[in-house]
Amino acid sequence: MNKDHLKKKLSSLSLSMFRKDFFGIYHGSLSAKTESGRFLINTKEAVFDDLDENSLIELYFKKDYRWHQASIDADIHQNIYSKISDAKFICFSMPQFTTAYSLYHNVISPKDYFGHKVLGNIEIYDPKQFDDWYDRARSEIPYYFQTNKTNIMIIRGYGVYAYNRDVHEMAKKLAILEKSCRLLMLDTNNSIDLELN
Repeated sequence: MNKDHLKKKLSSLSLSMFRKDFFGIYHGSLSAKTESGRFLINTKEAVFDDLDENSLIELYFKKDYRWHQASIDADIHQNIYSKISDAKFICFSMPQFTTAYSLYHNVISPKDYFGHKVLGNIEIYDPKQFDDWYDRARSEIPYYFQTNKTNIMIIRGYGVYAYNRDVHEMAKKLAILEKSCRLLMLDTNNSIDLELN
């Protein structure tokens, strides 16, 4: 695939997701597999509402000096690409309603039509402790994807990892997930209000 075209796709998706508060200023990661053993990923200095030529770096699976400039999540992305052939695009985001909902629930069961039809029930993964999460995440995230036969992973208090063959399909699922969690939280708040009155 044309790398300039890929960079434009990633930049466009990044801006949309930043506007929806899925990414922070320096928080999140987005990548695309360019060919066997190589992928584009944001640098650690990337600002997600303005991804440009200097904000993306192409890495080989075999580590070299460029890895020092890449996102802290590069190891996780590389391991997903190397273990899951269907992964062409990967995203790590922290959508606020999904992340907040994950703090007090074990499963997301959407009550809205699109969430129910597109996503169904999604288990929330508990990383247990955060102290050594980045050491474990490199292997636990791809393992979760493979054993659960899913392409979306909600990690309690941390965020959401997703991959897909199609960047638009990945973005669509993340948007539906966030809207479903927002509706669930509004429904919960309304139930509490009704009980108090």
